Amino acid sequence: MENKSHAFWAGLFTIVLLGAIATAAFLFNVDRAVRVPYDLIARTNVTGLFTDAAVRYRGLDVGKVQSIKFDRAHPGQIVIRILVDTHAPITHSTFGSLGFQGVTGIAFIQLDDTGRDPSPLASSPKQVAQLPMRPGLLDQLQQRGDVLLKKLEKVTDDVDNLLSQEMVDQLHGTAASIQKAADGVATLTQQMAPAAGKLPATIDKLDRTLVSTNQLITSLNRTDGPFEMNLNKVGTAAQQAGDALTQMNGSLQELSARVGYDTLPRVNSLAEDVRSAARSVDRAADTFSTSPRSVFFGAPTAAPGPGEAGFTWPATSAGK
Repeated sequence: MENKSHAFWAGLFTIVLLGAIATAAFLFNVDRAVRVPYDLIARTNVTGLFTDAAVRYRGLDVGKVQSIKFDRAHPGQIVIRILVDTHAPITHSTFGSLGFQGVTGIAFIQLDDTGRDPSPLASSPKQVAQLPMRPGLLDQLQQRGDVLLKKLEKVTDDVDNLLSQEMVDQLHGTAASIQKAADGVATLTQQMAPAAGKLPATIDKLDRTLVSTNQLITSLNRTDGPFEMNLNKVGTAAQQAGDALTQMNGSLQELSARVGYDTLPRVNSLAEDVRSAARSVDRAADTFSTSPRSVFFGAPTAAPGPGEAGFTWPATSAGK
């Protein structure tokens, strides 16, 4: 009897313990967050996405995927029902895309917002709002795969053209030209070696020349130097020449004054005397030409004029 009672109580304890563990696990795993349903409309592949996958808004967990199904009204379109926390800022410009967790291939829903329309987007179980599903990175790569392949083919063709025989010959010619140029540089370096060896001595001579030039300039700038003394001598000689010119100018002015005040009046008087003598000679010549006998008998007496004694009017001609 006692063995049966112990077995009963042991079995009852085991059942109660299992029930407590199950209740605790249920309570800890129950999600009590209040979420709002949204439908993501996808027209691309949703590879790697499963039910209960995470829903993140710019990296933060805001919900989970409730269901994934085809849209019977629009063939080829997939409807993804997600449950999003009420505190998530879902607006009219919010969109979803497919993200992947590392290299595992497990996908999740990544929500983002363009910011064009910041007004909140209301949703409820009776009237579920829809959000657009944009292509993810892999979808974009798949869509651009043809373009990338064409560009890759073009690059391959360019590489083939680059490695053609003609281009290889040109590269060989270029390499040969570069080698010739290098040989020329080496030869020039060898020829310049003697000049480079003489360069220190030349620099020393140039330094000595610069020192001598500096000394010359210093001596020229000295007030008691030969250059300044010679300039002073030249200035003294020029001043003496100026004094001599001044004296000569004074002598010339004095000579001019003497000529103007003494010599010229005498010359004028002599000229007047010469003119008087010339007039006398002219009168004598006229007298001799009109009356040559006046040289022996003297000049005839002048006829009396009107009003003088013995004046007679000349007789008029008979015709008048």
